[in-house]
Amino acid sequence: MKFICYAGWSELPASVDQLFASAEKESLFFSRVWFENLHRNGFSEDQTLLLACVLDGEKVVALLPLTRPDGEHAYPVKHLYTSLYTLLLDCNDHRQILACLVEGLKGLPLHSLQLEPVADSDSRVHELQQTMTSYGYSCHRYFSFYNWYHRTNGESFSDYLAARPSRVRNTLGRKQRKLKREQDYRIELFTEGHLEQALADYQAVYNASWKANEVFEPFVEGLAKTLSESGWLRLAILYINNHPAAAQFWFVAHGKASIFKLVYDEAWKRYSPGTILLAYLMEQVIDRDKVDEIDFLTGNDAYKQDWMSQRRQRWRLSCIDNNPQTNRGMNPLSTLRVKLKSLKEKVYNR
Repeated sequence: MKFICYAGWSELPASVDQLFASAEKESLFFSRVWFENLHRNGFSEDQTLLLACVLDGEKVVALLPLTRPDGEHAYPVKHLYTSLYTLLLDCNDHRQILACLVEGLKGLPLHSLQLEPVADSDSRVHELQQTMTSYGYSCHRYFSFYNWYHRTNGESFSDYLAARPSRVRNTLGRKQRKLKREQDYRIELFTEGHLEQALADYQAVYNASWKANEVFEPFVEGLAKTLSESGWLRLAILYINNHPAAAQFWFVAHGKASIFKLVYDEAWKRYSPGTILLAYLMEQVIDRDKVDEIDFLTGNDAYKQDWMSQRRQRWRLSCIDNNPQTNRGMNPLSTLRVKLKSLKEKVYNR
């Protein structure tokens, strides 16, 4: 086995697609689609890729997508909208693969590694942490955020809705009746095709919402167009009197529905268009897409508890090389920066 770093996605050997194909079944955030759109539409000019790989012959058996802004410290290839991150790893001999990976990282040399957000149940990251520790890195985990989700267990939308709090059901029914009685409205679902108008309507709702202007518009549009090619996009827009009043961007892949973006025009707040649209998409993914899990991604907002049934934590893994042998040629100022950063993290997380 050998350790190789690549500076661009196009440089990766073709065999890496097997890793991506396996990883995306767990999460779309592990897919090549996600990473390439992020690099194309979400990276700043000063961000450089460090695609750390382990090859067994011609086969890529491990891929750790990183950025390395200053040559000594590495961070995950992630975005503000990244809700999950992992090490892509072949199912074979993990011990040998991870040893090769960490030896390679240590030889760069790499003095600190930050990975986030990672799942507490991610065995690959756990094994990586253990290997980093065995090679002289001091590794600690820090809380990042809560993640609400719901497993459908074969239920119908009617069953799902019946299990929601009564205030949610009552509000939904009351607002639907009010909107139908007072206005002309319709909901359109876009999965592929006609995206230009759909994205323009989505942006119009976003601009009229309580949120700040979308600073990552190219990233969102690029993701929507890419996902639509695979049939994974679920972009729904609620129109009132032919004007876009609410919009939601979900994606559905490999049995999992992810709720990515939700916005509504505050001018129509009295009708709770966001609630109506959320229920519409819940019915879509449960009864038609028949997903196994619905994921509300990032955040502990109170309203998410009304729609989901379980909560889990996401973490940041911080590994710092405290081996004096490794740090022997290191700039003293750089060493001080690493130690100060570690100290701040420990104080902040007490």
